[in-house]
Amino acid sequence: MKPEQIYQELVELLEKLEVTVSEQNFKITRTKTKGGFCKIKNEKYFIIDKELKYAGKIDLIVEYVRTLPHEDIYVVPVVRALLKDKSLG
Repeated sequence: MKPEQIYQELVELLEKLEVTVSEQNFKITRTKTKGGFCKIKNEKYFIIDKELKYAGKIDLIVEYVRTLPHEDIYVVPVVRALLKDKSLG
């Protein structure tokens, strides 16, 4: 599975978990973060630097999703393996 497809599967998983993914250009703000979770007016967001390569985006999302109760939600086997592999992230 291509990195773009894995990334899209992870975004869809977050949506099922009621977390909106928002890609932003962090160069404008000169912030050094790559992204992360935040809550704004009781809405959950995972904001990520749109300039990151897919591998970086995938690592960030996988690290976050591991903290959420996702076991009962179907995800494709490749993504499920990423979520179980503790050596990533």
